[in-house]
Amino acid sequence: MTVTGIPLATSLPDLEQRVRAGEFGPPPEDARISVAFTTSQAVRHDGRSGGYRNEVLSLRLGEAVGSCAVEPGTLPAAAIEECVGASIATLLAHPVQAVRVAALDAYLMHVAPHTPAHGASPWPLPAGSSLHKSRARARGVVDLLGAAPGRVLVVGVVNSLLEALRARGVAYVPCDLKGGTTEWGEPVRTDALAELPGCDAVLASGMTLGNGTFEALREHAARHGTPLVMFAQTGSAVLPRLLGAGVRAVCAEPYPFFWLDGGPGVIHRYGGIR
Repeated sequence: MTVTGIPLATSLPDLEQRVRAGEFGPPPEDARISVAFTTSQAVRHDGRSGGYRNEVLSLRLGEAVGSCAVEPGTLPAAAIEECVGASIATLLAHPVQAVRVAALDAYLMHVAPHTPAHGASPWPLPAGSSLHKSRARARGVVDLLGAAPGRVLVVGVVNSLLEALRARGVAYVPCDLKGGTTEWGEPVRTDALAELPGCDAVLASGMTLGNGTFEALREHAARHGTPLVMFAQTGSAVLPRLLGAGVRAVCAEPYPFFWLDGGPGVIHRYGGIR
């Protein structure tokens, strides 16, 4: 199956195997990473009681940048040096999951960038503060759930997304491996799979690619027909290749992310629930 000439895969392992086989474009043995870097961020928005940290590994292949978020401080120091000059084929076999995901993302961004020709619909983000842009992005993500999504499992807690769901009167179950509470004092569950049976739709972060929990969510969605909408800085070019295989829609946000610049920006949306 293809969308606008770019093939789709049936699962993440299937996608990885087909990329290794050169089915999506140039042989991955011939595609080499020129630049590897990390972006580390700490945030506390005005008017919010808590803050958070982000760390992202990014790899550059030609004009494309692929990214994977990691838990701050967990990326081995040698990983960046190991990526520079290495082929995509080599990095797809790297022992660090974040490296494998970032390499896959860079390759797919290179062969299928976020353009209408490849199935993407641009969604503009206004200039403004980080909170203003975060809320604008949240509206673009939540729109992909459709008008009546039912009870939504949110995997990867982002308060602006929860705020957007609350504004629409949508019931949700917040879930994140870190646990804790939301801005509104709601307990954050830590076992997404245990919460799936009680939810009608899933809104999940691309970070699930990096921590290894994505495939279980995708398989459940495919088996039960549960709408799965992904919001992705991690693997923004990976997830659109899984549309129809449990993934219903994707809000893709490649590097540079909205929190890096106060000017106008754009995110890219695929699919959607009507």
